[in-house]
Amino acid sequence: MQPNQLPKMNMDKSETDCCPKFNPEGWDGTRVTFDNKKFVKTKIRSFLHMPLNMGSVFKRAMANIEKAQASPPDHYLILSHDVSAWYGYHYIAVTKEVPEEGMTTLNGSYLTKVFEGPYQDARKWAPAMANYVKSQGKETKKLYFFYTTCPKCLKHFGKNYIVAFAEV
Repeated sequence: MQPNQLPKMNMDKSETDCCPKFNPEGWDGTRVTFDNKKFVKTKIRSFLHMPLNMGSVFKRAMANIEKAQASPPDHYLILSHDVSAWYGYHYIAVTKEVPEEGMTTLNGSYLTKVFEGPYQDARKWAPAMANYVKSQGKETKKLYFFYTTCPKCLKHFGKNYIVAFAEV
């Protein structure tokens, strides 16, 4: 795969007018390379890993991304990095700088693995991902999760796919 390229995604929002239906094909066991890939970086407050202000932070960030016309036309990607029980960072892929938002770039090589299940299973997915990375002869530098569907759309689609991204 070329740098900054992701597996094909269906960007049609017609079913829910929110999240596109996620197809896990092509995401499991893939190596993704980021080369100065632009992201809006947001910080979310949490209580014991449960987000407290995610809705308001995402609403603001997404409005600013839309206003800047910075949404990628062929994919969406929000990488979540749970730093502690009290806060986490969310990286929203964009095509250009977004005024009024903190920006960052990601670089490096990432191994991916698809999981399916309720959000609280993340505590199981982290060690499973670490084992997968080790089985590939690599070591995890940082672990991110791509929660492909919001809770509202999860009820509609009936599947909760999460893609783990391990920086190696």
